[in-house]
Amino acid sequence: MTREEFKARTKAYALRVIKVVDALPRDPVSRTLGQQLVRSGTSVAANYRSSVRARSPADFIAKMGIVEEECDESLLWMELLIESGRLKSARLDGLIREGGEILAMTVASIKTARRAS
Repeated sequence: MTREEFKARTKAYALRVIKVVDALPRDPVSRTLGQQLVRSGTSVAANYRSSVRARSPADFIAKMGIVEEECDESLLWMELLIESGRLKSARLDGLIREGGEILAMTVASIKTARRAS
């Protein structure tokens, strides 16, 4: 996958996160979990874009580390939305799967960059 394709994929992930959060019930817990999910889910795309412009291999690795953390965090918020009964797992299954794939590719990219530096 090229950098441009991965940029598009992380942006699409962020947009899907936004749509899921828009569909949440309007209670205080959903609002809090939703805000956290929007922050971490959109951060995946923003930090990947930043990593593309890294100034050094170490900078790239550091920025991709942030992508890894934010992607994993967004998966946590989605799990909590399901387990707290705010959303049915069927609503989030595809998004969770996509988050897992993005996370796996991010980890692989970090490992490759570490071996090369």
